[in-house]
Amino acid sequence: MDSASIHNFYEKVVFSAVQEQAGNYPHLQANSDTLADIACVALNRLPPRYIRHDVDFAFFQTEHERAESERAVQEAVEFAFGFVQARNAMRARR
Repeated sequence: MDSASIHNFYEKVVFSAVQEQAGNYPHLQANSDTLADIACVALNRLPPRYIRHDVDFAFFQTEHERAESERAVQEAVEFAFGFVQARNAMRARR
């Protein structure tokens, strides 16, 4: 079995969304550790979708499911930015 080809579909999508939204947070944009934390929080809010090939997932989704997946990713990433910023602010006050 070639397990190296198996991955969570949302990983690449979330990483891309985090990079895109990082431009809205200049104070976080250069901090790769914080961006990785944001990606982890966002991924934990999404259901895992393990696939072997990205095209497989897209092929089996309806247009409605695809739109719903995109919306879920955006919401998860927006939440993650707020959550990580709030946690960092709480740590800074200690």
